[in-house]
Amino acid sequence: QVQVVESGGGLVQAGGSLRLSCVASASIGSANPMDWYRQAPGKQRELVATITIDGITNYADSVKGRFTISRDNNKHTIYLQMNSLKPEDTAVYYCNAVAVDSGRYSWYWGQGTQVIVSS
Repeated sequence: QVQVVESGGGLVQAGGSLRLSCVASASIGSANPMDWYRQAPGKQRELVATITIDGITNYADSVKGRFTISRDNNKHTIYLQMNSLKPEDTAVYYCNAVAVDSGRYSWYWGQGTQVIVSS
């Protein structure tokens, strides 16, 4: 069984900051969170940031310079530090994790954490 759990969302004023966390666990094999996505009401889910096991990062243009993704491999956790938040950052933020079992790779989503940025 694989679990992916996000936390850290909330309500913040524009210009403020939030830090999201995502931890992944697996009862068999291993699991590691890799990406942050978000989905605003009425919109498709979009990629926000990715980070490899080695720490190589990539960001959507809309968040470059404001968001920072990081990871702690020992804790099977990734973080998303969000600064200078804008109302358009309002969305449910989802973590995507990869689980490995006997050489097979599977991807899992968390339940999401709501971020609301007020103007």
